[in-house]
Amino acid sequence: MERSRQMNNVPTIKLKSIVIDCPDIQALADFYIRMLGWEKDYVEEGEFLDIRSPLGDVKIAFQTNTDYVSPVWPEEPHAQQQMLHMDFAVQSKEDMESAVKHAISCGATKAAIQYSDEWTVMFDPVGHPFCFVVE
Repeated sequence: MERSRQMNNVPTIKLKSIVIDCPDIQALADFYIRMLGWEKDYVEEGEFLDIRSPLGDVKIAFQTNTDYVSPVWPEEPHAQQQMLHMDFAVQSKEDMESAVKHAISCGATKAAIQYSDEWTVMFDPVGHPFCFVVE
């Protein structure tokens, strides 16, 4: 695959991190650290902070945006729309129940409307949606 990419002049591009805007990078990073058990990786005081998975292969970054407006979900006309959401994998429906309870204890909320038994929509403390998904 790599050789064919090079032959077609397609650069190798890999995902470094997902960057989330929020009003308080420390508070939101602390939420995800509690929920996921990840570690702080890099801090640019007051502006930028990222956390990484224990394996170091995935990062979530947080960038200060004092004008941040939480998205509305489900979507409504003329309201702030979600730009993306993250899916976090769990092994079973029982694990999903446990993950939901744990996330709530860390400061998340469960969406009032759910569309499937295969995933659960949650919101972090500043309103970014994320899902727990059975693998």
